[in-house]
Amino acid sequence: MIPAEFKAPRAGAAAGIVFSILLVISLTIFRLSVPAHPDDAGAWLSESSRSIHLALNLLPIAGIAFLWFIGVLRDRMGALEDRFFATVFLGSGILFLAMLFAFSALSGGLLMSYEALSVRLIESGIYMFARTAVYVIVNVFAMKMAGVFMMTTCTLALRIGIFPRGMAFLGYALALFLLLGSGKLDWSPLVFPLWILMVSIYILLANFRTRPEKRNEGISGS
Repeated sequence: MIPAEFKAPRAGAAAGIVFSILLVISLTIFRLSVPAHPDDAGAWLSESSRSIHLALNLLPIAGIAFLWFIGVLRDRMGALEDRFFATVFLGSGILFLAMLFAFSALSGGLLMSYEALSVRLIESGIYMFARTAVYVIVNVFAMKMAGVFMMTTCTLALRIGIFPRGMAFLGYALALFLLLGSGKLDWSPLVFPLWILMVSIYILLANFRTRPEKRNEGISGS
């Protein structure tokens, strides 16, 4: 039977990797299929509907994996967690997830409305409103919450030692970019899942290195 101290890091790392990969795939599909700015004519609704549906179907799975990632990280912190930063860490993560699901729901509703109303949707002004709302949700609210989540995660990592200091300082720099510069670069939303992927891979590899060492210590102690 695998001890609890080995289950938590591996489960969190696996969840982080799943979340990162699915979100990167989904955001890449959106970026390649949908114009970056919301002042388009809506041609992508008919040209890229299948790929957009695929991207939207991946987002709920990514969200579940992200919740698991948050839960396992908090479990790993245990009694060492700082209540203030842990609260901001949890709150920003949940708010990011809420923004992600709001973005998914609005995009899915836009596709379904176009399938039912077609040209009338574009002419009514509803399309422009929905596209603008999606743009603001992703590039303003979701990315700002992602930046706060990264900063609190890095702060907790420095206090508890979840991952190296260099990785934490890199996280601070990327978080500031998301807080101050999100929306200025079309591919900037990919910063968050790629950073989570880096952290998750490190935690997974560190856990695999730690387990044999603990086993050898047990053998030598006996």
